Amino acid sequence: MTISIEQKLVELGIELPPASNPAAKYANYVIANGFLYVSGKGPQGTPKGKLGQAFTTPEGYQFARSAGIEVLAVVKDALGTLDRVKQVVKIQGFINADPAFEEHAKVLDGCSELMVEVFGDKGLHARSVFGAMSVRANLPIIIDSIFQIEE
Repeated sequence: MTISIEQKLVELGIELPPASNPAAKYANYVIANGFLYVSGKGPQGTPKGKLGQAFTTPEGYQFARSAGIEVLAVVKDALGTLDRVKQVVKIQGFINADPAFEEHAKVLDGCSELMVEVFGDKGLHARSVFGAMSVRANLPIIIDSIFQIEE
């Protein structure tokens, strides 16, 4: 018997917050041709600062996991249920980092590992991670994502 993704979240102790709203005049998500594109999301609580200065890699990992939970909240808002996700296609992370910081991938693992915990094999995805000189609101990370969905 397969359990629903909602049940899986309960087992993992993850409670999704209400979906956050866009910060300006753009859509929180767009559905097109069987794909759901989620606008960039940051961690809950809006921490401010750079990795390698204000925050450590383990803290960044938790921020990426938190941003992933924000992404999942938007996915649920868009689809009504996370069970409509066929595949997590791509995760892209923008790490607000000191120029000497080199552990961007370890930070983004927080989101990547969350997607696999929640969706199993459907959570395996392509990804890119970039160090950024700055990001909006001086957040430590912003995550952009694409999901294939059942229409």
